[in-house]
Amino acid sequence: MNNSNQNTDETPPQIVLSLAALGVVFGDIGTSPLYAFKACFNGPHGLPLTPENVVGILSLIFWSLLVVIGLKYTTFVMRADNKGEGGIFALFALLPASGKRYKTVMAVALFGAALLYGDGFITPAISVLSALEGLDVATRAADAYVEPITCVILFVLFLAQRHGTSRIGSIFGPVMLLWFLVLGVLGVRTIALHPDVFVALNPMQAVDFFLRNGVAGAVVLGAVVLCVTGGEALYADMGHFGRKPIVLAWYCLVLPALCINYFGQGALILTHPETVTDPFYGLVPRMLLYPMVGLSALATVIASQAVISGAFSLTRQAIQLGYLPRIVVTHTSESSEGQVYCPAVNYVMMVVCIILVLIFHNSEALAGAYGMAITATMVITTWLFGLYLRSIRGWSLPAVLGLCTVFMVFDLGFFAANLTKLTAGGWIPLLVGAAVMGIMLSWRNGRRVTRLQLEEMQMSEEDFLAEVHNRQPPRVPGAGVILTVSPINIPPILVRHLRLNKALHERVILLSIITEPVPRVESSKRLVIRMMDDGLVRVIARYGFMQQPNVPLTLANAYNAGLQVDPGDITYYLGRELFSFDSMRRGRTLYRFMAINAVNPALYFGIPRSQVIEMGIAVNV
Repeated sequence: MNNSNQNTDETPPQIVLSLAALGVVFGDIGTSPLYAFKACFNGPHGLPLTPENVVGILSLIFWSLLVVIGLKYTTFVMRADNKGEGGIFALFALLPASGKRYKTVMAVALFGAALLYGDGFITPAISVLSALEGLDVATRAADAYVEPITCVILFVLFLAQRHGTSRIGSIFGPVMLLWFLVLGVLGVRTIALHPDVFVALNPMQAVDFFLRNGVAGAVVLGAVVLCVTGGEALYADMGHFGRKPIVLAWYCLVLPALCINYFGQGALILTHPETVTDPFYGLVPRMLLYPMVGLSALATVIASQAVISGAFSLTRQAIQLGYLPRIVVTHTSESSEGQVYCPAVNYVMMVVCIILVLIFHNSEALAGAYGMAITATMVITTWLFGLYLRSIRGWSLPAVLGLCTVFMVFDLGFFAANLTKLTAGGWIPLLVGAAVMGIMLSWRNGRRVTRLQLEEMQMSEEDFLAEVHNRQPPRVPGAGVILTVSPINIPPILVRHLRLNKALHERVILLSIITEPVPRVESSKRLVIRMMDDGLVRVIARYGFMQQPNVPLTLANAYNAGLQVDPGDITYYLGRELFSFDSMRRGRTLYRFMAINAVNPALYFGIPRSQVIEMGIAVNV
């Protein structure tokens, strides 16, 4: 079995992990200079180009990077890890699973997780578009080709997902290292033309900016937030590399490179105001423009890859925690358990991304739809983190409020500013998030009702063993494995099998797959085997929400642990709910549709179909 808790002695040096983190964690935030700064001066809410506004915007960007990414995520939130894993689901799993507020906390956490899908639809589209728009700077003749080339790149990107990222993952880090070094070099060249842009390091410049611009200054935060949209990725991908390598990469390379590039863009448009339409490519010497477009395209593909992989990982976690129905999830790497591929999610994302490109045409227009999802998620993360500090870490209420208020000033400011984007496309990620959240809640509630009905059909171990003793059924050679949710009672399919077939296998194994609210369960602590009378055995296998259960492997491990059963002489008995349509309950249509179309348990748990017998169980949902 794949052991996700390998000896830490084999962990690569932190510098190697930091290099790898560049290609996975910092792709989104690292490509934001392509579109973030220019969005502040272009579009429907763009500000007039004045030296004071340029300095004010630079001050906002610098302090947003320092407070939101540096203080909030790398210093505080990333310490709220669930056995090394981060992200909204990991943070939510740390909180007490009871209490008056639990349902509210669950709903808010689900909405935050669902919003990440909305962000995942937009990030690849805006990133690739903004990279290819550099061709327009070189020649206007390329304008007609930017959109179709973007669609082709996105199509190929999503089509390649089934091969996994392990084959090309080794080049991600070096490419992003080159990218950040180039960002810094380009910025340094132009800062020399206007070095007084460093006055923006003074936070009073940001305060003065708001005093001068009023409502318009607050609205432009909807563009400023684009420079910190990768913050959630730092937290969500923490489990791949650990906190320290990510922090090392952030302070030693990413933060300096981003700040220098943004300040370089500011110095450029102060010196050459005509470059305000695309200040990033304005930094590039003309002879290097085409190579820079190629490097930008590669960097944005890497950034998009991280978001897409994150959506796959989020989907698997939601399935394991019981918030989504079973869908096909395949592993694309033998060495990394975290690399998974979800075909259904992949192709939905591909279609939506291409449609967004065809609707919005350019990154400037698409920026109107970008930011709503991620700012709402930032607010939710801060709130959940406050609950974590209070309930788990035992912080006093004033301390929690003091810290989280600092974070909320930025989070709520960004979110409020993005509300102005609702009619310009900001409703798209919110609609996606609401739809995904509705699916999650419908599935969870439907499973709860179904589980209650199935529990009423269960029989206690004592009663079942008594019936077996009284009936004395003939025993068929081999072993019968019955998958059951309950680790205590006898499932209805075994009761029905006994009463209808009037026979049992020589060995009957009741197998329960239980998902714990932790990322991973060590293989040494996974199995509990309990022998019962009359050839019955109960096996409980515990997995974390980052792990994929595999029934044959679980039974092979049970065999190695002493369970006397031939893995090749097993018949698997699976239950399938048969819904009663004559008395449908209103509001459960979506759940029934998902349940009927969910991936067969045999396929999901890796069970050979040739060894499966399915038994229908009537439920009224």
